[in-house]
Amino acid sequence: MVRSELTRLTGEPGGPDCDGGDCPNVYRTASGSIVVQGNVSAAFQPPAGEVLVEIPESVLREAVRVLGW
Repeated sequence: MVRSELTRLTGEPGGPDCDGGDCPNVYRTASGSIVVQGNVSAAFQPPAGEVLVEIPESVLREAVRVLGW
């Protein structure tokens, strides 16, 4: 899957949570699942094949608003 196949739900380049033109974001796939982009977190060691990311609360709130949840 490539980024262009995802529907971006949050973030605008130059927004408050952006760094160098790329931002923590929430995306939706064609199948309806959610992809989260954020900063790598070392809060704990996840299982093999998984990673932890941190995203600002404002990004999550925006995604919920866009999805109408």
